[in-house]
Amino acid sequence: MMNNIQVKISVVTATWNCASMLPDCLASISRQTYKNREHIIIDGASTDGTIDVIKQHIDHISIFKSESDSGIYDALNKGIQLAAGDVVGFLHADDLYASDDVLFKIAQAFEDPSVCAVYGDLEYVSQRDISKVIRRWKSKYFNRRDLDWGWMPAHPTLYVRRAWYFKIGNFDINYHISADYLSVLKLFSQTDFKIEYIPKVLVIMRMGGA
Repeated sequence: MMNNIQVKISVVTATWNCASMLPDCLASISRQTYKNREHIIIDGASTDGTIDVIKQHIDHISIFKSESDSGIYDALNKGIQLAAGDVVGFLHADDLYASDDVLFKIAQAFEDPSVCAVYGDLEYVSQRDISKVIRRWKSKYFNRRDLDWGWMPAHPTLYVRRAWYFKIGNFDINYHISADYLSVLKLFSQTDFKIEYIPKVLVIMRMGGA
């Protein structure tokens, strides 16, 4: 069945001075069983060896760009612009997938052409020991009334059809740590925006990020 799924997934990773964390992220993507994907890395002109780590894995990376930027959301905007996939998601440099079939599960959900977005659960783990779970972000099936209460899915687990990012516009880089929430509000408030929830942990996120 895996070979019959036509959905192409673009995974965008923004990096900046994260040489110690990045190898786990890159290995996690390389291990994904779903192969109809591309990996885009947008680096903010790192100086700590991050670029050397990326070059060591360049055979598994579709697009790599390194230049000064205005922060993580600027980098993610660049990644979306370069993406060729039907669906776009983000895996940050200090995060990794919870299992090797995460992208396959996401692609399965997008086999339904009416589905616009997919999300799941997330685990926060110790920065030094990823086997130590600190907290689980257990989401739920979406109800639009939840937006009034400030609810949002775990953004690292959110995958959206690329066309929708062009409809709502880029992440607003004026919101330095909350542009993802504004983007979710714009997307999830659309009346024709069909959303699927996968009730499984999709992403493992180290504590201590932005």
